[in-house]
Amino acid sequence: MAKRKENFLDYVPKHNSLYEFSTNEKKHIEITVHNKGIFNKIAQIFFKRPKTSQIELDEFGSFVWNCIDGTASIYEIGMRVHEQFGEKAEPLYQRLSQYIQTLHNNGFVVYVNKLSEKQREKISR
Repeated sequence: MAKRKENFLDYVPKHNSLYEFSTNEKKHIEITVHNKGIFNKIAQIFFKRPKTSQIELDEFGSFVWNCIDGTASIYEIGMRVHEQFGEKAEPLYQRLSQYIQTLHNNGFVVYVNKLSEKQREKISR
């Protein structure tokens, strides 16, 4: 039996509990980043840098963030994005995959697990 190649769309992202987030007055998500470490401490003292930074997500990013719940796969999130934004989201899965990978690389999301074959079949019906 041939080994099946991993599919990024099967990954299930979840918010990293190390970061706080809230919704601002524009209904966009803001992620709070605590600027820790020796270099940040020096910058805070000498250059008056803030102890926390706010990362504001745009409309697309905020929608995706709200879809990330630790149970929905990237494929399922993509279907929701398509329902919400239609053609504006194209090329959908390329753009979504890159966006979630960026969130992951910055530590804002982690991957819980990947979908099993049974779960994948249930979704595609």
